[in-house]
Parts: sequence; C-alpha cells; structure tokens
Amino acid sequence: MVTYLNQILRYTKLASSVTFIFLGVSLTLASCTSKKAITERLDVPYVATKPAVVEAMLQVAQVNKNDTIYDLGCGDGRIVITAAKEYGATGVGVDIDPNRIKEANKNAQKEGVSDKVQFIQQDLFEVDFSKATVVTLYLLPYVNLKLKPKLLAQLKPGTRIVSNEFDMGDWKPEKEVKVGGSTIYFWTIPEQSNP
Repeated sequence: MVTYLNQILRYTKLASSVTFIFLGVSLTLASCTSKKAITERLDVPYVATKPAVVEAMLQVAQVNKNDTIYDLGCGDGRIVITAAKEYGATGVGVDIDPNRIKEANKNAQKEGVSDKVQFIQQDLFEVDFSKATVVTLYLLPYVNLKLKPKLLAQLKPGTRIVSNEFDMGDWKPEKEVKVGGSTIYFWTIPEQSNP
C-alpha cells in the first residue's frame, strides 16, 4: 500500500511539475507573441533624434510658450520634453510602443515637465492631432507620404511641421536645414490649397 501511495505521490509531483513548466512556456510564448505583434505593427524602428537636431527642429519651427507640439512617433519623448523645458510649450507625444511611452513618462518626470506634456500609446494614423500648432516627425519617407493627407486635413492653416531626415515627396519644404549630418525639413499648412 505504501508503494502504491508513493507512486501516486510521485505521479502527482510529476504532473504538477509538467503543469508548471507548461504554464511557464505558455506565458513566455504569450509574452513573445505580444512583443512580436507590437514590433510587427511598428512602421518605423526607434532611432533617437540627436540633441542638436532636436534643438534645431524646435528653432526652425520657432516654438514658443503658446505652442502645442505633437511629436508623432515620439520615442523617448525628448522633443516634447525639450519644447516644454526650454520653450515653455505644451506637448503630446504619440507612439505605438508601450516601452517608449513608459520611458517618455519617466523622462518627463525626471525633467520636471510632467504637467506640460503627455504621452499617448496609439497608432499615429488614428490619433487626433488637430490641436497642434507644431508637429514633429522622424519617420520614414513612405510613412510621411501616407501621413501627409491626414496632416493637411486635420491641421489648421499656419500649423508648422518639422521632419528630421525625410521630406514629403512633391510637397516642397519651405526650409531645409543641415545639422550634424541630418537634414531638417520645414513646412507650414497652407490656407486652402493642397500641395
């Protein structure tokens, strides 16, 4: 009888261990799958904008305390944080990656501008950025082109757009500025015509 009980106990421990291992593997796969899903949804890989380029983008756009700046694909939040800290502007950063949003919020808190900026985890093609007076971009050419009609439809005339590295096809920029190996492009939303 003792041998029989020991076998049952051994099988129970084995079954428990197998269940635990199965649960661990399932959770790991679920985590990897969700990270993979986020990565697959990213239109643009995260590459931080150099501090000198951030400063130049904000200067080209003539950012001031009356501005509301939207950074589409905000990454670690450095552009809206700098706009708030150095120019007194308010800002909204949009990124689809939850890790970037956590990092941006942490950076805003560290820089003491959490009251002036917010970060939204959302697809930049789904966000309403109509309240922006300045929009900053560091995307890819095809993403800029895909975004262009939405920018023209949502933004008010006079809204300034600044892009690091990439233009918008046949919409010729008003300014091109070279900074440390990067090119900054600047446009203003026109009164009524579509460029």
